[in-house]
Amino acid sequence: MTRPADPPEDAGTAREGLKLLAVTACPTGIAHTYMAAEKLTRAAEAAGVSIKVETQGSIGAENVLTDNDVSSADGIIVAADKEVDLSRFVGKPVLKVRVSEGISHPERLIEQVRDAPVHRGDGSAGGARGVPAGGGGGRDGSGGPAVAGKERSVTYKSLMNGVSYMIPFVVVGGLLIAVSLAFGGHPQPSGGLVIPPGSFWKHVNDVGVIGFTLMVPVLSGYIAYAIGDRPALVPGMIGGWIANTGALYDSKAGAGFIGAIVTGFLAGYLVLWIKRVRVPKFVRPIMPIIVIPIVATTSLGLFFIYVIGRPIAWVFEHLTSWLSGMTGTSAIVLGAILGLMIAFDMGGPVNKTAFLFGAGLIASGNGTVMGMCAAAIPVMPLGQGLATLARRRLYSEQERETGVAALFMGCFGISEGAIPFAAARPGKVIPANMLGGAVAGAVAGLTGVTDAVPHGGPIVAVLGAVGGVPWFFVAVVAGAVVTAVTTVGLVSTEGGGRVPEAVVPAVVAAPVPAVAGAGTGAFAAPAAAVAVSGAVAVAEEPVVLSGYLTAPSVSLELGAREKDAAVAELAGLLAATGRVADERALVEAALAREAQGTTGLGEGIAVPHAKTDAVTAPVVGFARSGAGIEWGAPDGTRARLLFMIAVPEAAAGDEHLRILAMLSRKLMDAGFRERLLEAGSREEVLGVLSEVG
Repeated sequence: MTRPADPPEDAGTAREGLKLLAVTACPTGIAHTYMAAEKLTRAAEAAGVSIKVETQGSIGAENVLTDNDVSSADGIIVAADKEVDLSRFVGKPVLKVRVSEGISHPERLIEQVRDAPVHRGDGSAGGARGVPAGGGGGRDGSGGPAVAGKERSVTYKSLMNGVSYMIPFVVVGGLLIAVSLAFGGHPQPSGGLVIPPGSFWKHVNDVGVIGFTLMVPVLSGYIAYAIGDRPALVPGMIGGWIANTGALYDSKAGAGFIGAIVTGFLAGYLVLWIKRVRVPKFVRPIMPIIVIPIVATTSLGLFFIYVIGRPIAWVFEHLTSWLSGMTGTSAIVLGAILGLMIAFDMGGPVNKTAFLFGAGLIASGNGTVMGMCAAAIPVMPLGQGLATLARRRLYSEQERETGVAALFMGCFGISEGAIPFAAARPGKVIPANMLGGAVAGAVAGLTGVTDAVPHGGPIVAVLGAVGGVPWFFVAVVAGAVVTAVTTVGLVSTEGGGRVPEAVVPAVVAAPVPAVAGAGTGAFAAPAAAVAVSGAVAVAEEPVVLSGYLTAPSVSLELGAREKDAAVAELAGLLAATGRVADERALVEAALAREAQGTTGLGEGIAVPHAKTDAVTAPVVGFARSGAGIEWGAPDGTRARLLFMIAVPEAAAGDEHLRILAMLSRKLMDAGFRERLLEAGSREEVLGVLSEVG
């Protein structure tokens, strides 16, 4: 194995008492971040230098440098391939290099940092050899890594960030409202449900309403947060609240989740723009906590009220007038139009226009229009829920769980259950929703379905508010099926199918012994032992990396001799676990990550990784290559130990990233690497890897 160069003989004396700080970060915040940190720490120990390293990984900043640390430091090393805030290092020597330098030449950095230029706070200091002070090339306008291949765009990642935070609010709010109606609602003579004021179930309903009320601001806030970081959270959330509160701009309905998406992106990019404004030094400390939030929130709020809100109110008013003039037209056409409108924005001005139009005609004895609306209202959540059941491999674990909740909400006429799907894939889900809504509305119009209460969904039919119940259910089922089929067809176009056998070599995996009563879910880890009916426990393979790595995803010898083929073969290993929905898409995502910068870490190690919906749950694979594979490692070594990590885009929690951080650090142990190379079976490999953590 190639080892780091020995430190200079006089390092311990020349640098005795030296106190250094370091920050390591790479674009994806995974392996390089922690490998560089470990290398710098070990090199400092060998040189007799005190060092504290802050890692800015995907799990957030760890071992954060304090003001006291900075004030007493003799120099700061910033080994990063993404933007790092240097404002806290004003007046200190700052050596800024690529993260690969921290891995391959840590001793050299420790020697050079005392002679680094002093950071003046104007962005002029800290430039590394061939690297501008602002951080290397190959970046987009957001400061993030440049998009390569099919890597998700900043827009998509920001949107998904908002959706992932919004989903719990949708599920909790929707289910509490549905449960309160089911158990606390009392049927009225005219049909429908009323929950008695002051009752226990009314309070449950109120809690659910609060969840729904917060849903839209949270979506907006965390879209903004993904773009502009913490200073963008407040303007994003307040902007989302304004967007959802039509009364602020003279509209009977708010802009709903579509308005929240608009305010989220506006807030995020507005904050980025304000951050670039040069301000006096005495103002800088209060910029992120006072100046930026106040300026951005005020500007965005007033802009929405006076500029964006007016057109929304105008749309609401004129749509209502237009619908009023259609009451004499064909019931099929009117039903289809109302269904399209109900399904379009699920709570926004278009949806509310159709709903209030139908509700307003109930008092005049015309329940047919509300019947059309009532049939369309549950179609979106029911259709999206059916889609997740019909083609589970197209959806992440979180999406499938949301689909089950959406089915339940659909039964109670809560159309917002489909919002997470529409927000994540608006170009595919909204058209599918509208087509299904139009079918349901048209069928209800054709068959003369009526509804005596301003609500929709199967619940109103069960409670006797609907006239023409059989046809009502025909309309709902037809619309939901059309939505589900259309959604599956559109979403399936995101992947390219499976990788041909010629590209991904077949992998014969050792079978995992079955254990009675053991979990079978995507995250279920192999049990260490199990006792059945008092029998002696049977030992099983150890739990490795929280169960993300199992025997089927271990190969003792790769057949591939080049990087691309090795990535494809590793993807085949991961597919053997059953957690890969689209093998080709996984390969493409991993190669796109390689295009941003090599995942060869040196010391004969490579850790290709990808965050992609091609996998349904976090999964890790390990393989060895006797001859080694050229991976572009900083130290020039060929990769002999290869780990592949894949996680879904919307993976909940950070456990897999913490495990990866520990794995990266453990790989710095030469003895650990030797034991991995010498292990003679999958079981021995798993035994060695069980030491991680």
